Amino acid sequence: MSSTQPKPIFKSAILTRVFSFVGPYRFIFWINVFLGIFLAFATPIRPYLIQATVNLAIGKLVILPKWVHWVLPNEAFNSVLQLILAISLFQVAFIVIETIFRFCFTYGMSWLGQQVIRDLRNKVYQKIMYWEMRQFDKTPIGTLTTRTINDIESINDIFSDGLIPIIADFLTIVVTLTTMFFINWQLTLICLIPFPIMIVATYFFKESVNKSFVQVRNAVAALNAFVQEHISGMQVVQAFAAEEKEMQKFDAINTHHKNANIKAIFAYSVFFPVVEVVLALSIG
Repeated sequence: MSSTQPKPIFKSAILTRVFSFVGPYRFIFWINVFLGIFLAFATPIRPYLIQATVNLAIGKLVILPKWVHWVLPNEAFNSVLQLILAISLFQVAFIVIETIFRFCFTYGMSWLGQQVIRDLRNKVYQKIMYWEMRQFDKTPIGTLTTRTINDIESINDIFSDGLIPIIADFLTIVVTLTTMFFINWQLTLICLIPFPIMIVATYFFKESVNKSFVQVRNAVAALNAFVQEHISGMQVVQAFAAEEKEMQKFDAINTHHKNANIKAIFAYSVFFPVVEVVLALSIG
């Protein structure tokens, strides 16, 4: 992830309630789960084949796994040149298949997220429609607007950048590490020396962004509520010549919104350079 925009961090209870809306689309959901698993197991294949191709080209003895013999024709093993060509052609075909699957996975998760958001927004609006009038007196209209539109839109991150993609990425890490340990476990352990730094940095990043995002959402709700109420009641504001006073109030709310966003952006700005440093240490 390279974006520095604050994104929500969801808790298990919220995830459970959101995923209760997935039921009508469970077929698409399980297809995306399958695609995520396929992509996870496909990740180490191309790097391994590239390594094998280079080793064959420089004359190094290469013992190819059985699955390579299954996917390549027997004639490919007649000479080193034919084997290199066959592996290269297989990689081209594999890249095409992987790209198609990755497109389907990305599009499918986004499509699923939009369907759930539509249903959830309908549910929220239906709930508001049957509120008692005294509840509207206690809740600003701008807050209701924010909850119905902005906050629900953020739930799409669960599907585009959230639970399923995270599980798929975690499975990718497991498969990649397993492959690395199989190839050279000593070198793999050396590469993982900086890994505890990543775990600690991720924990502090999560805590910081979680707090900042709550502040951002509250600030957005306050901003929407203020603008909604004052535009609809502008005649009263002008009748009492309170433009300057209300402008000062708006400036204070707007400044709070800015500061909340800057705090979240600061957390992202610190975290991603740390990731780059850890990556450099691993390579080093």
